[in-house]
Amino acid sequence: MTIMRFLGVMLMTIFLAPGSPALAQAVADGPHLAMRLVAESERPRAGQPVTLAIETRPEAGWHGYWSNPGDAGFPASFGWTLPGGVTAAAADWPVPETLVVAGLMNYVYERPYAPLVALTVPAGLANGIALPIRLTLKYLVCTRTVCVPEEQTLATTLTVGDGAITPAARARFDAWRRAIPRPLAQAATWAVTDGALRVAVPYPADAALSDAYLFPAAAGSIEPAAAQTVERVGDRVIVTTKGTPIAPFAAVLRIGAGQGLAITAGPGVVPGAAGSGGWVIAALIAFAGAVLGGLILNVMPCVFPILSLKALSLARANTGEREARREALAYAGGVVLVCLALGAIILGLRAGGATIGWAFQLQDPRVVVVLLLLAVAISLNLSGLFEVPMPRWAGGAGASKGVGGAFATGALAAFVATPCSGPFMGAALGAALVLPVPAALAVFGGLGLGLALPFLLLGFVPALRRRMPKPGAWMGRLRRILSVPMWLTALALAWVLGRQAGVEGMTLGLAAALLAALGLWIGGRRQHKGLGLGWAMVPVIASLGAVALVRPVPAGATTATAGDAFSESRLAALRAEGRPVFAYFTADWCLTCKVNEKAAIERSGVQAAFTRNKVAVLVGDWTDGDPVLGRFIERHNRAGVPLYLYYAPGAAAPRVLPQVLTPAMLEALGR
Repeated sequence: MTIMRFLGVMLMTIFLAPGSPALAQAVADGPHLAMRLVAESERPRAGQPVTLAIETRPEAGWHGYWSNPGDAGFPASFGWTLPGGVTAAAADWPVPETLVVAGLMNYVYERPYAPLVALTVPAGLANGIALPIRLTLKYLVCTRTVCVPEEQTLATTLTVGDGAITPAARARFDAWRRAIPRPLAQAATWAVTDGALRVAVPYPADAALSDAYLFPAAAGSIEPAAAQTVERVGDRVIVTTKGTPIAPFAAVLRIGAGQGLAITAGPGVVPGAAGSGGWVIAALIAFAGAVLGGLILNVMPCVFPILSLKALSLARANTGEREARREALAYAGGVVLVCLALGAIILGLRAGGATIGWAFQLQDPRVVVVLLLLAVAISLNLSGLFEVPMPRWAGGAGASKGVGGAFATGALAAFVATPCSGPFMGAALGAALVLPVPAALAVFGGLGLGLALPFLLLGFVPALRRRMPKPGAWMGRLRRILSVPMWLTALALAWVLGRQAGVEGMTLGLAAALLAALGLWIGGRRQHKGLGLGWAMVPVIASLGAVALVRPVPAGATTATAGDAFSESRLAALRAEGRPVFAYFTADWCLTCKVNEKAAIERSGVQAAFTRNKVAVLVGDWTDGDPVLGRFIERHNRAGVPLYLYYAPGAAAPRVLPQVLTPAMLEALGR
């Protein structure tokens, strides 16, 4: 019990002491809450729930209390007397009002209100059986100067029947339900900074908001009497107040008169308040992390060959300063534009309620087919089988020549980099999802800038170009060597396709790749004779038909191999047992995830250490974009996978491990 609530209860106790004239008069005039038990259907169907409303009308000048009364008062207690097999759920309470008396904050109802209770009628009951329902309510009712504990017994009798609801009853219950806070699918986050508790609630930037207030569902998270300031930052509502939560807590955000959202807030990143400059610092840090993460992406096997080929084109062409800079800027433009487009799509879908993150498109096997065909085409191009024709405006016949070719190459590099993640990148993109939209897009642009940075340096620093080897026959050999990582990328994408769409889907994708390769081979033969690709593009275009035919396998058909399947209930059970828990979140299309699993997690030494230290392992497979896992990942400030968490016994929050794991790091867990 907080000090404020203790003082409130003491004041009430003194005021209501025996012999108090005010109490005597109040008791004589009670009850002060007119109550009635109303059923949505007088003839509920056996085996189905029926909703009961406790229709309550406070007497003028009096008020009842919410399920969390605030600094003073106490919540109503429910005593049900029900027929055998009938059960009653906890009451759903309407959005309350605030009332400050003598510095104490109360969460109350001064107008008519109706808590709703779901009553479950057991299956197998014959029509016509009577169901007597009896409810004894003990509650506190107050004015601004006096409080009285009261008790009422409400009763009704239902009859098992067809579950029919009259239009009048439906309209009345619909009105009551509109006053019940709607559950918010996305999780809110909280952080304590400089003694202030700040809570960020996902809420569309263009949605109406008035008279906003955050009601804690239970004592101990938010100080009821503390002032609250509410500001909007992008698609978040930021509430700043006082409180000392130590774990996720439930609350209700009032968004208008009698309207609210039921939220769960966990510790995490909260963007700075508008005008305070706090989010600017967070955005700058996220931008720097995104640039560094994008720079690291250049060494990934799906990006490095494209970058190398583009760099070698500068050496081969022996271009002047102006042309080199133009190509560098065009390449960077293609990279940044694709990253910005993906970021805008992610932010737009999330504003609409979707739970997605970086590489979300790879959750669709049809996109994987497109990437597979691209990887095969790039591999064949690097192998020298054919050259990519470019229009005159793009620089002629060379695959990577001219401004247009550089722009297309940069866009391609950014698109094929989406399965990859690395150090700094996950945290940066996770932070972007809680920043204002312009700042979030800047972070995605920073990722593109980092990805384009090596080629930008080559274009703008002549000394770097002079250090590159002189053109020669070695360039053709290197180009064929660079086809190897691209072939490995194509192989990995085929495996991902098999996991997502089954053997049939993988076979269809490989058949499409074979058809495309056949067309490109014929086209390459024509190019050697001085002709264009011509009709050889027909099978290449036909191969795209596989995109429309591939379908994902049923949910749950693919499973991760190391550890038990993750669920929050399983995690809670293991933590209740005092077990250390290593939880990791992966996807078949995540290259970094698979490298960590093979190089660290699945190593025999690591598995033996887990067994020795009794570390439980939970695996969250996000291959198909499970929204439940997506929301959990988001609560830990990540925009996607990989995510590695270690829960030490008794710790309030998990330790977030780096995105690049080592066996030694994992073997030390649980010691």
